[in-house]
Amino acid sequence: MNAKIWLSSPHMCGKEKEFVEDAFTTNWIAPLGPNVDGFENDLETYLGEGMHVAALSSGTAAIHLALILLGVQNGDEVICQSMTFSGSANPIVYQGATPVFVDSEKETWNMSPSFLEEAIKDRIKKGKKPKAIIPVHLYGMPCKMHEILSIANEYEIPVIEDAAEALGSMYFGKKTGTFGTISILSFNGNKIITTSGGGAIVSNNKTYIERAKFLSTQARDPAPHYEHSHIGYNYRMSNVCAGIGRGQMTVLEDRVKKKRAIFKNYQAALNNISGISFQNEPENFYSNRWLTTILIDSAKTPHTINNEHIRLVLEKSNIESRPLWKPMHLQPVFKDAAFYGDRTSDKLFEQGLCLPSGSNLTEEAIETVKSKISLAFTLESFSNL
Repeated sequence: MNAKIWLSSPHMCGKEKEFVEDAFTTNWIAPLGPNVDGFENDLETYLGEGMHVAALSSGTAAIHLALILLGVQNGDEVICQSMTFSGSANPIVYQGATPVFVDSEKETWNMSPSFLEEAIKDRIKKGKKPKAIIPVHLYGMPCKMHEILSIANEYEIPVIEDAAEALGSMYFGKKTGTFGTISILSFNGNKIITTSGGGAIVSNNKTYIERAKFLSTQARDPAPHYEHSHIGYNYRMSNVCAGIGRGQMTVLEDRVKKKRAIFKNYQAALNNISGISFQNEPENFYSNRWLTTILIDSAKTPHTINNEHIRLVLEKSNIESRPLWKPMHLQPVFKDAAFYGDRTSDKLFEQGLCLPSGSNLTEEAIETVKSKISLAFTLESFSNL
């Protein structure tokens, strides 16, 4: 069996070890410490725009706290992009609120502004004005934030910008993660930079971030004993994990360049195969290309090859690939949730595939992936594989 080619595995640069060793040397192993402060400062400097940051245990925790800060509670409704990871939607339910899902538009695959406005109007008509909107920058491609924010402002609904997959991306020259009333980041093991597991909540409203830090450390009131007047959460990032993040921040720009180069490499090799298409980058959009994704239109391929055929071809060669996110409105757990759209995200899920895109991929590994995909399209039928 050939060595495993992963979809997107953690990629250490070496500098992480210095910060982690410092945590051990100084015995700052418990949550919080100099690395947490340093990592938050690194992120604030990188993002600019007067952003404040609290480092947390996950991006999901960041969305949960964002909902709490915006006053979302039992019986409320929150609009969420349907095509996303469940971590974008689950915290809505944590709060006893109800998700309302909005479809994608074809250009960026992200929240459709037109269906967003349709959803808002209809929910207001039904007596339920949404308490928040959660757009998601899928695979590093920015949402159409100008349109989304214009609609959100018109109806006075705050935006939680889910930039979990998009650190290093930009929209009209401004970094993703700086558009929302509150924004969130993720540093899970497969993200463009990682802290092993972790996330961050971001806002230019300092009060929100100070409140997030309070709530994420079990909401302990100032007192010599443990005093609690609010329900809190154990959501803070550890000093050790933050040390990994500090090392990773030193190579973020390099990681973005490598991811974009991987995308261009795949595109140059596979774009001419009948049935395969790539997501284009609109003008003034800059994607970190966290994962390279393709669409496979079986009606245009020889022998009606589809994304599952290609996934299995790669799997047989010990190569990890994965379908695009299955939309939330198709998930059994959300089968009764309201949905507004034309099923664009359904089609993306049916046709899409994520290719190995780790910044630590060797040229040999990328060539192997390309050759296996190309070979699949030359065989007379999938049964011959």
